[in-house]
Formats: sequence, structure tokens, C-alpha cells
Amino acid sequence: MNNPSAATATEVSKIYGHGGSEVRALDNVSVQFEIGKFTAIMGPSGSGKSTLMHCMAGLDEMTKGSVNIGDVDIADLNDKELTRLRRDKIGFVFQSFNLVPTLTADENIRLPLLLGNNKGNEEWIQKVINTVHLQDRLSHRPSELSGGQQQRVAVARALASQPAIIFADEPTGNLDSTTGGEILSFMRKAVDDLGQTIVMVTHDPVSASYADRIVFLKDGKIAGELLQPTPETVLDYMKKLGH
Repeated sequence: MNNPSAATATEVSKIYGHGGSEVRALDNVSVQFEIGKFTAIMGPSGSGKSTLMHCMAGLDEMTKGSVNIGDVDIADLNDKELTRLRRDKIGFVFQSFNLVPTLTADENIRLPLLLGNNKGNEEWIQKVINTVHLQDRLSHRPSELSGGQQQRVAVARALASQPAIIFADEPTGNLDSTTGGEILSFMRKAVDDLGQTIVMVTHDPVSASYADRIVFLKDGKIAGELLQPTPETVLDYMKKLGH
């Protein structure tokens, strides 16, 4: 029996333009992301990876199909409800950290909670801060932190509100391989030790090998999946897809 689903896309299409100039960024994609699992989304450039993530996170409107976060169909929500869902149920980690420069690391971590007038679970927040080893950096502003530390703050911020799911878009894209490995280990730990659900877009086989499962996209369609990946099996699969 599959684990319950944290997020489900059903027959999702995203179409730009009309007629002869029509581009199908996503073409009838159906996929589920299980609770408490780390899933990577891979595919060639232009395969629809980020589009799928943006549609599932309610950041971009799909042309047709439906997306559920837990048992909530996001198409049924108005703008205000969608904003609340994104704040309360979804964590985001981007390539470019997206921290608020005037806030300390601690304030950045708590920002989604503060925006929702929510104190959050202090025990959980401390656990997250300890997991990402930021205890001695909490009073620092982003400009006083290294890139790796800034991304740790961003990961901690995504975890702080105990979201139903975290979407990470190339989270190690701006980091060297050692620091990137640390961030991926933290994300792996968040899944294993904190029970978090993470979906990550990446083009890197080593990053993808931290996941439990990889979903491959090609030309806006699901092109297969791989369980318990290693960098080698990912590379083999990508060759088959003609990357």
C-alpha cells in the first residue's frame, strides 16, 4: 500500500500560446509525492521540471488538470486562501536563497510563522536550528553568512512551520560541491529524522541520489522513475532519455 500522498497532480497541462505557436510545457502529467519521502524531479532543460513544481506549489496556474496538496484541491481556492495554503502548508527553498537582508538568521527562519501571526512549535524550531547547525549564527544577517550558511537558513525557514511539503528548486545550484553536499544531507535528515516531505528539482545526478525516488520528465511528459537511486543509475537513466 502506498503511503498517503502529500501532493498529487492529475492530468496537469500547462500550455503557452495558441495554434501553430502552442508550446506544451506540461502535457497531461499525473504524479504523486508520498508523505515522508524525498523525491527528485529530473529531465533535460525545457522538460517542464520547474513548471511542474510551480504549478504544484500554486505559484503558476495550470491550463488544465488538478493539483491537491493533501486533500485540498488548489483550484478551489481564491487568492487569499491560496496565499494562506502556501504560507502554512508549503515550504520553499530556491537556488538564490531569497532571504530578507535586513533580518537576522533567526528572524528569517521564523518569517513564514510571523507573517501568519503564528508562534510555531518552539521545540520543533530549535530541533530544526540544531539540525542545520545554526545555533551560533542566529543573530547574523545574511550578508554576514557564507552562501552555505544562507542556504541552511533558507532550508530551516522552509522546515520551521512544519509544512505538509517542501519544494526545492535547484537548492544547491549556487553552492560548491562540499557545501551542496551538506545542504542535501540536511534535507535527507529532515526527511529521515523529522518526517518531512521534500520534492526537489535538480539536474545533478549526485544531488538526485540523495532522494528516495526520482521522477524523470521529457518534453513535458513523465518519462519514467527510479527508486533508491545512485549517481551511476541516474546517469545511465539520463543517457537512455537522451540528455
